[in-house]
Amino acid sequence: MEDALRELGAWAPRLVDMGANLLVALLILVVGWWVSSLLGGWVRRAATRSTKIDPTIVPMFYSTVVWTVRIFTVIAVLARFGVQTASLIAVLGAAGLAVGLALQGTLQNIAAGIMLLILRPIRAGEYVALSSGADGTVEEVGLFLTRLVQVDGIHLTLPNSTVWNATITNYSRNKTRRLDIPVPVRYGDDLEVVLAKLKEIVDARPDALKDPEPLVKVFEYKENGVIVNVRVWAEASKYWDLRWGLYQQIRSSLEAAGFQPPIPLREIQNPKAADKADKAASSAAT
Repeated sequence: MEDALRELGAWAPRLVDMGANLLVALLILVVGWWVSSLLGGWVRRAATRSTKIDPTIVPMFYSTVVWTVRIFTVIAVLARFGVQTASLIAVLGAAGLAVGLALQGTLQNIAAGIMLLILRPIRAGEYVALSSGADGTVEEVGLFLTRLVQVDGIHLTLPNSTVWNATITNYSRNKTRRLDIPVPVRYGDDLEVVLAKLKEIVDARPDALKDPEPLVKVFEYKENGVIVNVRVWAEASKYWDLRWGLYQQIRSSLEAAGFQPPIPLREIQNPKAADKADKAASSAAT
């Protein structure tokens, strides 16, 4: 019994030290995690309020700040238990190299995300279309993924490398967009009256820009009519309203003025009937 008490007394200081280290390490971990979330939230709010910072870089900047603080927190906790952080960093570096070789696709996404944020071919809030077939409004360019919201409300998540390697068509980068509407006119209708009517419709639209000046010109000839091209410019935010409005207004206005759309006509002949007609004509002539 006395031996057990002496052994317990010998271990008691070590247990107290271990408990104290465990408590301090837990405190460091909790405080570090809380500070990382606090700094991340502060960075996000500050970046969101600033008009000089592109909203596209906010998510990646937030993740970088949060995980940098958390990694240093974990290293500090391990150092509290006597772990040699220098050797640990070397081991982590070697492990990171091995993991990097195994996760080349993931690192490619990170590199692509960094390039997207540096060169900024897309920004948050812009409507873009990719040559891969995806399109939508950019919601976020993250460390690994890019998120788009399609016009029907569906969220589309793409790897950054897919976006970076695709041809990007950005419909929102310029302030103005051009709209071309082909209007078919029947042969025999008064073309000058149609041109004047179309010009009147375009000039009456408040969402059609006056500079550049709208153009209403004959574009080409088809077998069933003349194609008149209506070319107008609009602000990017009003493009679709102008497009839908003009398509409806042009058709209804031309029909109200008595101009009907050209209808393709095809003449079908019966060879036997044609031969009989030719023979009948020859008999009548003789």
